[in-house]
Amino acid sequence: MKPKDIKQIVQEKYGQIASSSDDHSNKSCGCSPDCGSSAGYTIFSESYNHLEGYHPDADLSLGCGIPTKFAAIAPGDRVLDLGSGAGNDCFVARAIVGETGHVTGLDFTEAMLHKAEENRRKLGFSNVEFVKGDIEEMPLPDNRFDVILSNCVLNLVPDKQKAFGEIMRVLKPGGHFCVSDVVLRGELPEKIRSDAEMYAGCVSGAMEKDDYLRIIEKQGFKDIKVHKEKQILLPDNLLKGFTDDSEMSAFNNGENGIFSITVTGYKN
Repeated sequence: MKPKDIKQIVQEKYGQIASSSDDHSNKSCGCSPDCGSSAGYTIFSESYNHLEGYHPDADLSLGCGIPTKFAAIAPGDRVLDLGSGAGNDCFVARAIVGETGHVTGLDFTEAMLHKAEENRRKLGFSNVEFVKGDIEEMPLPDNRFDVILSNCVLNLVPDKQKAFGEIMRVLKPGGHFCVSDVVLRGELPEKIRSDAEMYAGCVSGAMEKDDYLRIIEKQGFKDIKVHKEKQILLPDNLLKGFTDDSEMSAFNNGENGIFSITVTGYKN
């Protein structure tokens, strides 16, 4: 698919999730290809319930980690969340930066931005804002942020080199990013990679872990560290529609697989 088509699919998919988020039976299907089915299950996301600043209405269970846990955010920091959705990570980050800091959420889906702003108004935060924009071409100034977060979003961006180049541009010197994302080990079966629903469900857009880390290094980031890595075990009833027996066996025994990682990198 062309990058423009991929972005349109992602916008449509996550727009539908945002619009239907008040239906709690649908709330946890953002990274599942059977979004909208009564079975809806969460195969990537982790619980935020224990975190200060957690706001349930902002949690659509679309993440694959908790980047704020490893982001070394400090009071007073200026933080940017890429693909901020309904604002979940932004509100957790706001609890850390406090009144003297500032949090910006960037998203390109109107329905998500509307949901996030609705949540911000309910919480009464004046130092949280949500901006419409493309991660590959951020409408943000150079050298602006101390910390950049993203949670299960960059794998959906067609040009990851551009994305990390933009992260480098808008970070302050000495600033850093902390990203939770989906990566692969081995080749993903073509039937999964080519399926648009799986793409918007956080799987088919993923790339090899080593290639992903090389892109980060190529953009000039230093002290790159993977803080957490967890294999995502997809249920057989999901895989059987996309794989043959040998491909399913490779997934089950760990030869190939899908992993969530949380990684940081620093700008000099």
